[in-house]
Amino acid sequence: MKLSKFSFDLPANLIAQDPAKNRDESKLMVLHRSTGKIEHKKFKDLLNIFDEGDLFLINNTKVFPARMYGNKEKTGAKIEVFLLRELNEENKLWDVLVDPARKIRVGNKLYFGDDDLVAEVVDNTTSRGRTIRFLFDGTKEEFNNIVRKLGETPIPKYIDRAVKKEDEDRYQTIFASVEGAVAPPTAGLHFSRELMMRMDIKGINFAELTLHQGLGTFRNVEVEDLSKHKMDSENYIIPDKTAAMVNDTKNSKHRIVAVGSGVMRAIESSVSSVGTLNPSAGWTDKFIAPHYDFSIANAFITNFHAPESTLLMLATAFGGYDFVMEAYKEAVKKKYNFQCYGDAMLIL
Repeated sequence: MKLSKFSFDLPANLIAQDPAKNRDESKLMVLHRSTGKIEHKKFKDLLNIFDEGDLFLINNTKVFPARMYGNKEKTGAKIEVFLLRELNEENKLWDVLVDPARKIRVGNKLYFGDDDLVAEVVDNTTSRGRTIRFLFDGTKEEFNNIVRKLGETPIPKYIDRAVKKEDEDRYQTIFASVEGAVAPPTAGLHFSRELMMRMDIKGINFAELTLHQGLGTFRNVEVEDLSKHKMDSENYIIPDKTAAMVNDTKNSKHRIVAVGSGVMRAIESSVSSVGTLNPSAGWTDKFIAPHYDFSIANAFITNFHAPESTLLMLATAFGGYDFVMEAYKEAVKKKYNFQCYGDAMLIL
């Protein structure tokens, strides 16, 4: 399929700049694949859509304060450093993005805070990418505490405002527990504690897995022929308990709901030869686009995404290209909010 097939006009005013006042009050567009029907509801209406025995798969990854600002040695130039992932814990090597990149060369030193932290650039990876080594002799916990102190919540650049205090909480799911992501599983941002409690009382089940979302999921696709697109690898863990719950639910013919693209990519990366879910841990670079044959989930919750994004491609793969693109036109017409702080879509 071609990249241009996923282009559409997204008015700037529909890109959410702030989260909904209440998590579960976001709009929810419901797509019924069997009938082609589209419904407009609130996210909290999930309680009335699903039944006892149904299973929601959620991603418990936790966003860390990945955006830091430092100063270049000698010149003092201000440099933004976006921590992507730790490459080597012992040597404190990190894969990062720097801005402005033209000022940063191998051998440069960067100073953070009141010289609380110093890093040396050791390699170039991409046009903006660098590998840096933090020159720090303390413990892992002490290092993490300094990063938390110096870093800020890494809200995306399309949110055209400064980071607010509320972002620390709202740019995080309520079930986030395993730190390692630079972006949250946005479909999970709509769940409130009250909604999850009411779903639990009804007998709806939840199971957790971890996929640490990096920026690769959101990176622009730069090839027209999608068969040539390569996803960045992301680390994931599917525990034994989660795999067992999925397989039991599948055997009992109840619904399995993948909450977010990260969950969908993780489970589709660990399917057995007989179509069950294997417990596993590792890295996945799975790219899901139309004509993909799904094995595990039969329902999918996702946000409304940017044109030509891999997230939109995954949604069209699950819901059907024509149906989902029609739904996106409807979303623009009815002024749904898009992107990370936007509204949600449920595909049944």
